[in-house]
Amino acid sequence: MRKHVGEITLTIVAIIWGSGFVASAVSLEHFTPYQILAIRFLVGVLLLSLVFFKKLKMIKKSTIIKGSIIGFFLYLAFALQTVGLQYTTPSKNAFLTAVNVVIVPFIAFFIYKRKMDKFEFFGSILAITGVGVISLKLTAEVNLGDLLTLLCAVGFAFHIFYTAQFVKDEDPILLTIIQMATAAILGLIVVLLKGETSFSMNVEGVSNVLYLGVFSTTIAFLLQTFAQKYTTETNAAIILSTEALWGMVFSIILLSEVITIKMIMGAILILIAIIISETKLHFFKKKTIEEVL
Repeated sequence: MRKHVGEITLTIVAIIWGSGFVASAVSLEHFTPYQILAIRFLVGVLLLSLVFFKKLKMIKKSTIIKGSIIGFFLYLAFALQTVGLQYTTPSKNAFLTAVNVVIVPFIAFFIYKRKMDKFEFFGSILAITGVGVISLKLTAEVNLGDLLTLLCAVGFAFHIFYTAQFVKDEDPILLTIIQMATAAILGLIVVLLKGETSFSMNVEGVSNVLYLGVFSTTIAFLLQTFAQKYTTETNAAIILSTEALWGMVFSIILLSEVITIKMIMGAILILIAIIISETKLHFFKKKTIEEVL
């Protein structure tokens, strides 16, 4: 029962994150990318600090250092993603961001010399092919927004990789609060340096950016932390990767985005790549064993 609760909760997280691509697109009509990031992370760290105020008393120096590292990658990834969204569509932004799942094994290989198995390698090649189908035109020209989003996927991959390393020895909630605080501080510094201190008070803009701060940042992270106690990392990764599908669904429903055959083909290739690299097709092996028995 707990396993099902965990999976349902992770699905809700994926839906929230998918809707976040649309909320970001609408927010960009009223705020700059850097204002959006500063607001969403500031809202996130304030709400998380209020909810887990008592835990802050137990914070360690190591938590602050490690949280700051993943907070840097979190801000960098979101900055590239949000700026990239100015030049591409929400659905393409969502699918290209999902490539981060298959970049992680490459980071482990090059930094820690961890061997990459055939499933990870094949999944990576398939994902790159899917990215090409979505992004490349007949002239082989890459859209600036697609390129920035691909770089954001690399940023998210580093964030996922180092989070997995650090969470083994640190409190996941405190680690989340510190990374949010780091991202919020970086966001405010960038806004001040760019002189973007004049904020729009348009109702549509404010409501969408607050949605990002409250739901896509605070609630989504809390739900993810809760849900992963009751399911495996592999199941969690697969379920959360469906945010790309939800991003496309919300883009069609709310923004009337036109989806092309080429985008659908590329998206299918990327999703297959994610499933292969994360599950290593264990469900086929299990089925074969059960048939033999």
